[in-house]
Amino acid sequence: MPHLTLHSPLGEITVFEEDGRIVALDFGRGAGVAEATPLLARARRQLDAYFDDPRSAFDLPLAPAGTAFQRKVWDEMLAIPPGRTRRYGEIAAALGSSARAVGGACGANPIPIIIPCHRVVGSGALGGYSGGEGADTKRYLLAHEHADAPLLAAPAH
Repeated sequence: MPHLTLHSPLGEITVFEEDGRIVALDFGRGAGVAEATPLLARARRQLDAYFDDPRSAFDLPLAPAGTAFQRKVWDEMLAIPPGRTRRYGEIAAALGSSARAVGGACGANPIPIIIPCHRVVGSGALGGYSGGEGADTKRYLLAHEHADAPLLAAPAH
């Protein structure tokens, strides 16, 4: 599968393409030989632009593998603008589901950052993040976007 690894403030991230659509973004270096297709080069430019200015929009064809419910949750996430957050419960109410199910869909998101699951937070807690360094990565992305989340401070140890 064509993929391209790029450097970011979060370390290396790898973007994967299949049939002319972005299908995954993983933290770390992809295995095998990288292939810089025109779409992957475009994804690199847009990710670089996002890390330079979080108001930059992504305009990439996406094909995340998931259930119909997961895709509905991911569509809700795509509607959250940079610097804004929504609660798991708000998305659940919009979809007639539960906050736990929304959290599961967030954790299953195969294209983090581009499908901004980091913009979904808990009620009274930041919530988890399945990529990179977990909650620290989520905090970084929200702070980078100057998000409206009041929960960005790391917990005291």
